[in-house]
Amino acid sequence: MLRTKIAPRLDSLQARLIAAAAVWTILGLVIGGFVLSGVFRASVESDFDARLRFDLDGMIAAAEPGPAGQVSLRGRFTDPRFERVYSGWYWQIAPEGKANVPPQISRSLWDHTIKVTDTVTRGGVEWSHGAGPEDQHLRIVSRHVEFPIADTPSPTDSTNYRFLVAGDSTQVETEVARFNATLLWSFVVLGIGLIAAIFIQVRVGLLPLRRLRIALARIRDGRARKLDGDFPAEIAPLASELNALIEHNAEVVARARTHVSNLAHFLKTPLSVITSEASAQPGPLADMVIKQVGTMRRQVDHYLARARAAGAVKALGNRTEVEPVLDDLVRVLNRIHIERGLAITDDCPADLCFRGERQDLEEMAGNLMDNACKWAKSRVAVSARRTTGALLEIVVGDDGPGLSIEEISRVGERGERLDESVPGTGLGLAIVRDVARLYGGSLSLGRSSLGGFEARLTLPAII
Repeated sequence: MLRTKIAPRLDSLQARLIAAAAVWTILGLVIGGFVLSGVFRASVESDFDARLRFDLDGMIAAAEPGPAGQVSLRGRFTDPRFERVYSGWYWQIAPEGKANVPPQISRSLWDHTIKVTDTVTRGGVEWSHGAGPEDQHLRIVSRHVEFPIADTPSPTDSTNYRFLVAGDSTQVETEVARFNATLLWSFVVLGIGLIAAIFIQVRVGLLPLRRLRIALARIRDGRARKLDGDFPAEIAPLASELNALIEHNAEVVARARTHVSNLAHFLKTPLSVITSEASAQPGPLADMVIKQVGTMRRQVDHYLARARAAGAVKALGNRTEVEPVLDDLVRVLNRIHIERGLAITDDCPADLCFRGERQDLEEMAGNLMDNACKWAKSRVAVSARRTTGALLEIVVGDDGPGLSIEEISRVGERGERLDESVPGTGLGLAIVRDVARLYGGSLSLGRSSLGGFEARLTLPAII
């Protein structure tokens, strides 16, 4: 029985599709994550800069010049953020060109001033970075504003001030870090979900190929004759071609068997004529002809049996139930040896099946059982069972004289044919051995529990 593994093999088409899709998915998520993080950072920084610009405009609008050119807010610019010490939000108003005059600062700065490190002018204002209290990293926006001096006789006298608003940029980094953390675990969950979806999609998409493989295995094991089932439009032509190939293979084997049978018939007829003519004219020459014709007939039977079996081995979908074959052979042999009163019994499970042609099984089992009947005294026992793996075993034993240990060794170990080494055994065992080997099986000989000869035939089975 075939088992479908959940984890695909690394060299399989399924693994390649899943790996390729997973790589592109992860790559897309990583790139998308960086893009989203960058967009969010830009949005947060833009919003932060907009708040700084808004506070700067509000502070400038709230400033009121004095008669000597000084600047006073007079409580018109109040915001709790600028009142809490070291809150991260600060403002500062410093006169330009008057290093000895201290700047006005927000309460949040307490006794510190803002130190600007770099400046970029954009949109009529200056954007800078600097250091604040407790080494805070500040984002700074500033503008130069000129206020007139009313106490001087010249109407053009004025004083320049630099209005500056700063905010702790750590807030931006905190918001970005919080967003990145959320984005990370969200994309991890999304990536796992997408890879799982890809895995399911590929397995479902390739399911027809697995069904096709299982169907082919059923044909190879003899459990089916052709590919059955509905296949997708992409697989259906392949299934049709495979069915046509299987049918063609069966036709070729059938034609080969027909030709072999015709050849056997064609050869046996002239051999019978030669034998009859030789028998009609007794003498040394006639005896030699009859002997050689007998040898030729046995050789023809031997090699024709091998040819038939070789054709059957290459055919797909062969399946033969063992029990009916053994039952038929027992009935035939009981009729043939009815005068001797032999007790021929067989024991075989009903579900035991041979992966091969019925004709070949009949020939192998028939040769073994016929040989046992010839030498048995009163009893022949035949049993069949499934062994380890995809194999079956047919055991034929009798209560006859059997073979000596030396004869069994010569036949089993050195492969000598019994018709040439042990008189009276014929060519049947050699045929059985050759046909069994063609199917990947074997034949072993020994002593039977009944006291006589035993033949143990191992053949491929259908599970």
